[in-house]
Amino acid sequence: MTILQLHQQCPSLPLSLLTDDLLAHIHSLLLDTTHRKSFRLVCTTFHRVDSLSLTHLRPLHPSIILSLLPKLPSLHTLDLSLCPRVDDSLAFAISPLIRQRITCLSLGRASGLTRVGLEALARSCENLESLDVSYWCKRFGDREALALSCATGLKELRLDKCLSIGDVGLAHIAVGCAGLENVSLKWCLEITDLGIGLLATKCLGLKFLDVSSLKITSASLHSIAALQGLESLVMVGCGLVDDFGLHSLANGCPSLKVVDMSRCDGISSAGLCSVVKGHHQLQQLTASHCMVDLTSDLLCALKTLKSLTVFKADGARVSQATFQTITKNCTSLVEIGLSKCIGLRDIYIIQLVTGCCNLKTLNLSCCDAVTDDAVAAIAGSCKKLQCLKLESCGYVTEKNLQLLGSSCVLLEELDLTDCSGINDTALGFLSRCSELKLLKVGLCDNISEKGLFYIASNCSKICELDLYRCPNIGDEGMAALSNGCKKLKKLNISYCTSLTDKGMEYIGRLEELNVLEMRGLMSVTGVGLQAVAAGCKKLAVLDLKHCQNIQDSGFCALANHPNNIREISLCHCGISDAALWMVLSKLTCLQDANLVHLPNVSAKGFELALRACCIQLKKVKLLGYLKSSLSHELIQFLWSRGCKIRWD
Repeated sequence: MTILQLHQQCPSLPLSLLTDDLLAHIHSLLLDTTHRKSFRLVCTTFHRVDSLSLTHLRPLHPSIILSLLPKLPSLHTLDLSLCPRVDDSLAFAISPLIRQRITCLSLGRASGLTRVGLEALARSCENLESLDVSYWCKRFGDREALALSCATGLKELRLDKCLSIGDVGLAHIAVGCAGLENVSLKWCLEITDLGIGLLATKCLGLKFLDVSSLKITSASLHSIAALQGLESLVMVGCGLVDDFGLHSLANGCPSLKVVDMSRCDGISSAGLCSVVKGHHQLQQLTASHCMVDLTSDLLCALKTLKSLTVFKADGARVSQATFQTITKNCTSLVEIGLSKCIGLRDIYIIQLVTGCCNLKTLNLSCCDAVTDDAVAAIAGSCKKLQCLKLESCGYVTEKNLQLLGSSCVLLEELDLTDCSGINDTALGFLSRCSELKLLKVGLCDNISEKGLFYIASNCSKICELDLYRCPNIGDEGMAALSNGCKKLKKLNISYCTSLTDKGMEYIGRLEELNVLEMRGLMSVTGVGLQAVAAGCKKLAVLDLKHCQNIQDSGFCALANHPNNIREISLCHCGISDAALWMVLSKLTCLQDANLVHLPNVSAKGFELALRACCIQLKKVKLLGYLKSSLSHELIQFLWSRGCKIRWD
């Protein structure tokens, strides 16, 4: 029984006798978010105690920030990544309110800020240790990096996809923030070997470094090798790195425990082998899609990795020797990735799971030779399994899923996408996995509402369900979900062509739903969309592509109901000028809009609608002809606010 229910049943209970210290202690014991919400709703005193203990804030709209900050004395983490309209004026307004309090600040996608606002925040947050400015794209360059370098106490910095920062900007950061321990530079395409060398020279305490997709060469690895405390190195997609660089790495970084060199086309098994021989303490090794074969030399080197818990070799050619080595020597493995591996057979999987019975995550996606025999072996040996991926394993049927359902009771994630042998009987067996939180059965033509009923009846913890192109799933299936899967947050029912407005009414009862993909539902009209808009108050992502029969009444309902929609796709919808204006002007949290192929919207309609939301938009997709039809003033304003326009 929650505190709110207790108070409702016993209204005379003298809650006023409870001191703030006692209430704070009670509050600290409430680990479940729903219980904390109940606590907050009891009375104003309980609400005040809840506010006093709040340490993290992730607002969806800037209008509430200024009034909230003074009421949250324990706040140390402020995340503005979901908040539209983050600009210099907001930065100057909140700077005095967060001084000396905020240690972690997220400004991801806040491309409306300039270097002036960024510097104001960096200087005001005197105790700032963690900063995220990811996805500013071309808005973050060397001048912004100089402004950021004022935060001299930074230990963690994320610059993912800051496309304009170069070596000079990185040098400013390295000099100003010499205490950095965790740095992510993924997709910072202007950074070269020179910048990485400066970072490695100045920030000697680095423990984590992500240089994925950078145009760096082996010279950077030579610099990185000098970092004595580096524990984790991620270098996915660094195509210019070769075995020479890996040899340098093998002779340095004595603390290295995690390395990911997936999709590094210039390396071979020989280079990987040298890294393994130089770091016997490795715990996680990811080398997916970067080598053709797991050679005998590499397998011999793997024998020394007694502490290895994660090994991913997706896309490699495997043999019996591969699994003999792994099962005999890497007995601590809890995760292994073998998707798209060439030569993988049931007998090898049987050998693997027999020797590595502590596996929690197993990825066999797109291994078309895997059959029910492998599933039986997995069920028999991997009692601790939590995640199993079997996407596009066409020979897997319901035959041995009964064993999986009865043996792998801890299973939380299961991907059976495009497994044509999966049917209602299979879902009945799998429904015994009561801990299931994610289930993907898209492109499984043989499942129907009966199978969905099994899942809804027993798997109440499901948060994500993918039913993409399951044509036999209809309205009654949605009824079952609305009754049994109350925690559902993400639902994909795209091209489930049997669904009608009635099914949408049931979906409207899923109060926790956050993401809804419903492409190509030709039988859904404005009535169905209205039901979703009215019921799904937490909906943030909505995909309506090819829902051509939704009338303006549905879109108007979407605009008029309070919601938190941040991302919407209206591609190939029949929305009109007036309805588009209403949707874009009323969705005050909207940041990402796909507006291509709207036949009933004129150039003037696009102009007016975009003007109504141009302050908050961060990304919009439009047809190319509008580039000459929209006013130059509007396009320039969108760009000045940091909005990325994709012309299709």
